[in-house]
Amino acid sequence: MTIPLDDPERRLVVASKNSENAEHLALAGGIYTILVSGEQTNGRYTLIEMRVPPNGGPPPHRHDFEEMFTLLEGELEFTFRGERVRVRAGETVNVPANAPHFFRNVSDEPARMLCMCAPAGQEEYFRQVADPVDRADSAPPVLTEQEQRERRAKGKELAAKYRTEIL
Repeated sequence: MTIPLDDPERRLVVASKNSENAEHLALAGGIYTILVSGEQTNGRYTLIEMRVPPNGGPPPHRHDFEEMFTLLEGELEFTFRGERVRVRAGETVNVPANAPHFFRNVSDEPARMLCMCAPAGQEEYFRQVADPVDRADSAPPVLTEQEQRERRAKGKELAAKYRTEIL
């Protein structure tokens, strides 16, 4: 086996949620910070920090890419193919491509986790459907019921473009 030559066009990435270049998005009741984007990994993966408030989380969905979550703080309940699993800080969950799943913060405290999607692209979907905020610890904007309906409709409308199905 021959290992390809180093690509000098690729750069070392050092990411911090506190960097002035960090991108923070309010989505599904939480704040998602894109730490490493597909642009930085040549499309191989994206890494996103997710801050999930009590009762927060996405709707049931599935997509054709792998997704891995490492819980840093708090406790979440993942529903995978209809089966519920409690996950606590220090644990990692891998969701295979195409499998129906979602998560919910079932505790009274915020949860924080890292989410890696491979290949990249999920961050592009988030950029299209989320509301930008200033910092990782920002409160999500308070949306009217009409604005919430509009965000859900936009998410459903764009899902297929980003290889996702909202269930």
